Amino acid sequence: MTLPLEITGVTFAAGLARHGDRPAILTGSRAVSYSELDGRVQDFAHRLGTFRRLVVLAADNSIDTLVAYLAALSSGHPLLLAPADNPAALSSLVAAYDPDVVIRPAPGANGTGALQLEEIRAATIHELHPDLALLISTSGSTGSPKLVRLSHSNLQSNAESIAEYLGITPDDRAMTTLPMYYCYGLSVINSHLLRGAALVLTGLSVVDECFWQLFQHRGATSFAAVPYTFELLDRAGFASRDLPTLRYITQAGGRLAPEAVTRYARLGRSKGWDLFIMYGQTEATARMAYLPPHLAEENPGTIGIPVPGGEFRIDPVPGPDDLGGPIDPGPGPGELVYSGPNVMLGYAQEPADLALGRTVRELRTGDLARQHSNGLFEVVGRRSRFVKIVGLRIDLGQVEKVLAGLGISAACTGTDSQLVAAVEGTHDGRMLAKMLAQELGLPRPAVTVHAVAELPRLATGKTDYPAVLTLAAASPGSTKLPAALIPGSSTGVGGTGAAGTAVADGSGTAGDGRDPAAGGPPGDVKRIFADALEREDIGDDDTFVSLGGDSLSYVAASLRLERALGHLPANWHVTPIKDLTPRRPSQPKRRLRRIIAPLETSIVLRAVAILTIISTHIDLIRWPGTAHVLVAVAGYNFARFQLGGERLPRFRRQLRSLARVVLPTVAFIGAVMLLSGDKFHYTIANLFLLNTMIGPAGWTDAWHFWFIEVLVYVLVGMIALLSIPWAHRAEKRFPLAFPLALVGLGLVFRYNLVPLDILHTRPVLWLFALGWAIARARTWPQRLALSILAALTLPGYFGDPWREATILAGILMVTWIPAIPLPRVLHRAVGVVASASLYIYVTHWVVFPDFKEGQPELALVLSVAAGIAYWAIAARIMGASERGQSRLWRRWKARRQALPA
Repeated sequence: MTLPLEITGVTFAAGLARHGDRPAILTGSRAVSYSELDGRVQDFAHRLGTFRRLVVLAADNSIDTLVAYLAALSSGHPLLLAPADNPAALSSLVAAYDPDVVIRPAPGANGTGALQLEEIRAATIHELHPDLALLISTSGSTGSPKLVRLSHSNLQSNAESIAEYLGITPDDRAMTTLPMYYCYGLSVINSHLLRGAALVLTGLSVVDECFWQLFQHRGATSFAAVPYTFELLDRAGFASRDLPTLRYITQAGGRLAPEAVTRYARLGRSKGWDLFIMYGQTEATARMAYLPPHLAEENPGTIGIPVPGGEFRIDPVPGPDDLGGPIDPGPGPGELVYSGPNVMLGYAQEPADLALGRTVRELRTGDLARQHSNGLFEVVGRRSRFVKIVGLRIDLGQVEKVLAGLGISAACTGTDSQLVAAVEGTHDGRMLAKMLAQELGLPRPAVTVHAVAELPRLATGKTDYPAVLTLAAASPGSTKLPAALIPGSSTGVGGTGAAGTAVADGSGTAGDGRDPAAGGPPGDVKRIFADALEREDIGDDDTFVSLGGDSLSYVAASLRLERALGHLPANWHVTPIKDLTPRRPSQPKRRLRRIIAPLETSIVLRAVAILTIISTHIDLIRWPGTAHVLVAVAGYNFARFQLGGERLPRFRRQLRSLARVVLPTVAFIGAVMLLSGDKFHYTIANLFLLNTMIGPAGWTDAWHFWFIEVLVYVLVGMIALLSIPWAHRAEKRFPLAFPLALVGLGLVFRYNLVPLDILHTRPVLWLFALGWAIARARTWPQRLALSILAALTLPGYFGDPWREATILAGILMVTWIPAIPLPRVLHRAVGVVASASLYIYVTHWVVFPDFKEGQPELALVLSVAAGIAYWAIAARIMGASERGQSRLWRRWKARRQALPA
């Protein structure tokens, strides 16, 4: 049982009331203001309870669903989004993850949006990582248990970057043409709520005249589209419509034909609206790239440039793409790799994975790309065996497994408009095609199945996938998918129908952007073997030896394989690739995985550091230096959680976070001064956190809170600096160079190059800024450079090699080790101690003195317990205070509106 996480990084969910009476939600007959929405969200959050639980939401495009989504997000409950219109998928996810709460359409709701909250248990049985905010599927509406784990920072940063490059303002009104359990549709919601814009909720299709009547009635300014939307727009006579309020159309969910890009870009230019071509994947929360509208006509085949805050690189990849065809000629084709604050925490495949922190630092998209001389990126093929049809990413290997489960040998391939399967034997192709369409959520005409005597093979014995694809070209029925049969043609484009959904937005899969704790899927093993053996024709049944591996390539492959799988399986070199995963119950290490699992390094460091500090003060041990490790961790977390958003909203959010440090500390000091008499010699300077500046130079009780004071000074300085417009812009434009400049400034004081006697402690700005820079480092050379910088600047800082080595070790752990394996039974305890570390530090000074001499172990236990208790009480009080302020604000606004003019 754990208290809800205080969410400071998702302002679009927790800060709705700041937009006042502006419209938040519009339908054909209703208008809901931000103030009203905030009230409904808080009421629903109250229903979800005080304690953090795993919630499954069967989502549709209704007001009640949106309220439930925002309530879970704002109150810290990890949320798993499932399709409301696919009971089988919902049941599959509920069975796989055993949630604590299930929210689904109420019986007899009949599309009204009314919800039923089913409370399975009052307190969670799961280990829920503090950063975990959202779980969303990578494979459409099929109910696959493989989910993407997204953090609050992921959601916030991607919403901010989208809002920035689209230029969303409070006056914008977006039509919800996509379901919210699809990451593309959800990104529309998040980015508009962030800016105080309105959402026009609808399940109508663009071929429905009522859609355009609603569009004009509500003065909509944008809508989102997948490739087939444009065929529907052609059918609906979109080019001749007069839509004076339309500002832009966005497109994602698969590649739009270059000629269609050119045609619609020209149409938009002539009519006064923009076309934004975008690229993304669920693993990157939603968006990774966009094509600036003014470049679309001249560069229609490109995906554009990285979104603000993101970066691309291209890793060389030899060989053909997965369908056997050559890569298009041109400079530098290779695998597209993305890094940015919106990259997922990692994957989840079972409830135990919900305890994991960040296990992925960059996203290997699986797409082959090149960069043009003008800086624009173009996707030219795929490495992975996926196709994307009507915005839905289909795992061809998984389709083959589905058929194998029926006793059918099959080979599957396809294009972005059709799935093609060849099956051995005299099977009924029409019946199998119908079954696959239903299973995958695809329209029936998008699937063709051909019975063959034998599967086509290459000379090597491998399946000849290009030959399978020719079966569709030779078939008289293999025509282009009719627009009238595209999902959403009667219930909305990609609407709320199961077949019209898409979750993994972008061409391809996450590739090597794996979740290491997941043990490395076969795709990772194939990549390792391909690199070691320099070949690409690798199948699931191949082994290292059968592919020509030898003793020279064995060592390199084994080292990478151990990293990918978390261990090196016995006889791995003769084990089929499909079996090289520790997730399989038959493997002995599976039992160990249930006992030991990774926990994010920064969390472990916070817990270990505070226990070490207290133990040192009690004289149980002597291990100085961990307080300064916490300074670097503070900078690391400042960069992760406090730097998103526009300048003024970010400034307000930073002040709230600062208050959560200052207020509990000052309140406790004041209480001790009032109640303890002369036992502790605290002064007025302590009450204002100024002792480090104006207090005595020698160590006294007044110096107990030096760490809090210098941390507050640094935070105040950084908040003040970033409130300056030019500094705000510089940090956005140069996310790594900016903190490095602060490191340089801090080193000036660290080496006393400019004497500054304001503080009576050693300067810590450089350590804080170094942690900040580590969080911004995206590549190993950057992390290596920062490690070297730390190693060169720490010696002589204290004149105590042990202390300096401790600080360096902590910094290197944060830099290089994303998670530390720990027994699962310790995860919750470590998480609680880390969360309460500030409060433990504040309170332990008045707890341990009475027990230090005779019972030091008891002093440690009581100090930790007192801090945790104070943390729990303070969290409740501050949470209730913030909710109360919000309610008072709404009441004041309501009374003001009720007064006669």
